[in-house]
Amino acid sequence: MSVPQEADSLQEFLQENSQRESGTKWQVENPYALEINLNNEQVFLKAGSMIGYYGVIKFTRTSGGGGVGRLVKRMVSGETGALMKAEGAGTLYVADQGKRITLLSLAGETIFLNGSDMLAYQDGLQWDITMTRGAGMAAGGLFSLRLEGTGLVAFTTHGNPLVLRVTPQHPLLTDPNATVAWSGGLTPGVKTDIGLQTLIGRSSGESFQLLFQGEGFVVLQPYEEIVQATNR
Repeated sequence: MSVPQEADSLQEFLQENSQRESGTKWQVENPYALEINLNNEQVFLKAGSMIGYYGVIKFTRTSGGGGVGRLVKRMVSGETGALMKAEGAGTLYVADQGKRITLLSLAGETIFLNGSDMLAYQDGLQWDITMTRGAGMAAGGLFSLRLEGTGLVAFTTHGNPLVLRVTPQHPLLTDPNATVAWSGGLTPGVKTDIGLQTLIGRSSGESFQLLFQGEGFVVLQPYEEIVQATNR
């Protein structure tokens, strides 16, 4: 039997849900919305993720920079998701379909992200699109976004993220559709087991698993995110 919920007064609602003043560049306003403060600078976002802003901010579709070679990679790897660039001065709020947001500060480090789970990253971080070794088109391509350098990056998960350690003695196998991110010290590959096709997960792709070896961590979500590739 559910317990009736009393109504909040208007003041209680505003106090519990209004933006928080912190003075920081980026902050997670609540588990599902990210605040980004711009001071005549630019940031890269998942296309369509803006939900509101103050100030003067211009939005343009972008390939993320890096020349023709990277543009071709982005077109081929449709699952990485379209990008937009936000530039100007003001306060920007972004979100992605009610998914939970994780905010990380990189200090000369490298992280790989499933492109559909990338929400935002600071200008200045170096990026590239990589394809997992051994992953042909039959495995869905298995492209990922590589970010390296010093700066902030935000990604999203369906539900709370699960972080699992990987060591040389304990490699990890994961469902590609539940794999969100991994650290730069890992070498991902693909393990094929056609016998698992009807036993694990909900689509034919589960006959392929990602195999992580090395020293680092992998971020998983308790959800299989099936991404439809699209050319842009």
